[in-house]
Amino acid sequence: MPSSFKFSSLIGMCTCENILFFCTGTKRVHNNIVYNEYISDREHVHMNSTQWETLTDFTKWLGKEGYCKVDETPKGWYVQYIDRDPETIRRQEELEKKKRQDLDDEERSAKFIEEQVRRGKAGKEEETPMFTELKRESEEEKVTFNLSKGVVNPSASSSKSSPSLGPSALQAIGASGKRKESGYSSESKESKKKKSALDEIMEMEEQKKKSTRTDYWLHPNIVIKVVTKRLGEKYYKKKGVIKEVQDKYTAVVKMIDSGDKLKLDQSHLETVIPAPGKRVLVVNGNYRESEAMLDSIDEKRFCATLVLDSGRLRGRKVNGIPYEDFSKLA
Repeated sequence: MPSSFKFSSLIGMCTCENILFFCTGTKRVHNNIVYNEYISDREHVHMNSTQWETLTDFTKWLGKEGYCKVDETPKGWYVQYIDRDPETIRRQEELEKKKRQDLDDEERSAKFIEEQVRRGKAGKEEETPMFTELKRESEEEKVTFNLSKGVVNPSASSSKSSPSLGPSALQAIGASGKRKESGYSSESKESKKKKSALDEIMEMEEQKKKSTRTDYWLHPNIVIKVVTKRLGEKYYKKKGVIKEVQDKYTAVVKMIDSGDKLKLDQSHLETVIPAPGKRVLVVNGNYRESEAMLDSIDEKRFCATLVLDSGRLRGRKVNGIPYEDFSKLA
């Protein structure tokens, strides 16, 4: 194989890899989409001048060499770029570590709740109701029901049962009425307790949803910093503002210095920590999507203390919020 032929193959491969990286990040896309982006450049290296005869051969080679994850479907070949940037790998390992810690915390809280329920059941003895069959000693005996409330039949007042409505009967009716009133009052108290307990459960569920961490943190109108060197020194360590979030993991960023707009994956961005007293947005973990004021910074523990400035918890001071869980508001 001529050296120029192999050199042009490497040039084409590198250019196509860069297009795959900058246009799609680490998302899974069809290989034709990447190829169309590549050939839109007038100075692109044509496939005929490389060592690959077809786009399928090139796609298989990318997977064999470990540049991308490739898979064949009825709709064709799909590719997914593998980002081996040390900074990206480090951040992914940190996210995995935090996920494991959150899972451990949830398991501990679940075990604690189960233990409390078990103790509550052990302290109460369950009473099983006893049911007996309704029997009559003789067929001539009549079955009577004593109803404390109901419409009195005028014709029944002249019957034999009328003498039974004496002072003792009135006292019994009054006592039953008092019992019912006490029963209604106890039921109303229990309903109030149940409502308050329901409110507490709803608050706990809402807090639990917020405390669930996610592997995406991009939000519009926050200031971020570019941490990848693939874009060159012009953008490395420069700050920008997220204007739009696409598919949770991709952001359209407007650079503050140059005004350029870039489409970047979140693995190539990091949060910006402002000076104390500035407004921030919580982007992950507890109190997600809550605006707050930066109160103080703990440089040894890489965390900060925030004062929430929105929602029902407004005014609450929260400690130990990691740097990557909040960012400066634009």
